[in-house]
Amino acid sequence: MTDFPISTLDLFIIGGYFIIVFGIGYYIAKRIDTGEDLFLAGRSLMWGTIGLSLFASNISSTTLIGLAGDAYSTGIAVSNYEWMAGLVLVFMAFFFIPFFIRSRLTTIPEYLEKRFDVRSRKYFSGLTVVTSILIDAAGGIYAGTLVLQMFFPELPFLWTAFGLALVAGLYTAAGGLAAVVYTDVIQAVILFVGSCIIAVLTFAQFDFSWAQATAALPDGHLSMIHPVDNPEGRLPWLGTLIGVPVLGFYYWGLNQYIVQRVLGAKDLKQARWGALLGGLLKLAPLFIMVLPGAWALTLYPDLPEADLVFPTLVTELLPVGVVGLVLAGLIAAIMSTIDSTLNAASTLITVDFVKPNKPDLTAEQVGTLGRWITIVLMVAAALWAPMILNFEGLWNYIQQMLSFLVPPVVAVFLLGVFWDRMGGHSAFVTLVGGHALSLAIFLFWVNDIINIHFTIIAGILTVLCLLLATGVAIAFDEQPEAKKVDGLTWSNRSLEPEEPMPWYKDYRWQSVAIVVVTVVMVIAFW
Repeated sequence: MTDFPISTLDLFIIGGYFIIVFGIGYYIAKRIDTGEDLFLAGRSLMWGTIGLSLFASNISSTTLIGLAGDAYSTGIAVSNYEWMAGLVLVFMAFFFIPFFIRSRLTTIPEYLEKRFDVRSRKYFSGLTVVTSILIDAAGGIYAGTLVLQMFFPELPFLWTAFGLALVAGLYTAAGGLAAVVYTDVIQAVILFVGSCIIAVLTFAQFDFSWAQATAALPDGHLSMIHPVDNPEGRLPWLGTLIGVPVLGFYYWGLNQYIVQRVLGAKDLKQARWGALLGGLLKLAPLFIMVLPGAWALTLYPDLPEADLVFPTLVTELLPVGVVGLVLAGLIAAIMSTIDSTLNAASTLITVDFVKPNKPDLTAEQVGTLGRWITIVLMVAAALWAPMILNFEGLWNYIQQMLSFLVPPVVAVFLLGVFWDRMGGHSAFVTLVGGHALSLAIFLFWVNDIINIHFTIIAGILTVLCLLLATGVAIAFDEQPEAKKVDGLTWSNRSLEPEEPMPWYKDYRWQSVAIVVVTVVMVIAFW
């Protein structure tokens, strides 16, 4: 693989992007006065901004690198994570977003205190901070550094990682969630356009012939559904059925750095529409990110690492000038992941740990404290990013970590909303005991004593945690008092009349459309 020269025009485009991002951050920073402004954009976000920001923060450099790399090595089954997101966001729009918006949450762990007690809130908040920094932020920095080194091989890994973290951290500390989401709108457009260009140019290498593009690929490479015991290590059907929904529910429904956009919505209607727009956009990665990665196996069969696929497509296929646009998109993706996770982690530490111990802090002091916490977290993420070099593949690093961490959390939230009988004791025991069980199974798994796909493990762990929570609740929990269930569980929800609106604005019909399109996609690539 040869180095691709960066032209003056390319550098000009990249520089222009940085100027725009810093300009937005500076403009919004002058309008930030309180902690709510910093953390939730003043609860003023509209559906288009929410949906595009959800897409940009998720379709980050981590995803661009990871999806293409996994499609190269194992096939398009990795896209199951993408289309499943649409179904999860439909589920969220119906069942969870109403609770979050009507409770006026600032952080997702706040719900656990309202429904159970402060122990579960602090435990989950601490876990989310750690995963946000070690998985999401550090993963974004790692992927971004890898991309930049493809274009500028002389860049040292550690200092490049610090540079990326510094740029994203400073404008996030200044402008908060508002700066994050409004730059995300720009980034979403660049990401989408850049990925489409890559997809078209990759397909062009086969004269736009589906037969040519697929002729040399291994059997099953373009199938989404695979047996449990397939030797290629592809995502098995059972993992798609019981594990991917668990990972998706946590990521899209309980992950602060994603859900924070929904919490910042102007009202419930905007929150639902924004979530569903994000779900619709998540159907596109199969065509613009995953398939090009799979086709690259024919074009570049001898790449030393699968994570080099997307950078290779950029360097080998794009003409001068377009490289700058796509590289700006990659930098945009880097910023989107890092800024989102830093702001979310800062919000959790400030709101869930500092404010309860210092209730006399003014709104302005909370905002200032949040900025300093953002800077500290920025440094921590940059220091951890080089450690990911020790894992095999960025995408697997992320999904494997989550498969063992999220099942207890998913079990507690599901039972918390749908079962009134569950109380604070069983919730906390499930979180702590579930993670102890996860650690034991993880040790068996890494030592090959248990040899099944990590997504299947995620599903099994979730079922075990649901059983643990049910047993402890029946044996030890008293019936929760009214304030712990009123308006916080499905059977005790407030039934407000739905506002009349045209069918195409009705979130229920929008949800049906997303489900139908998803089913058609899965059948087409079965």
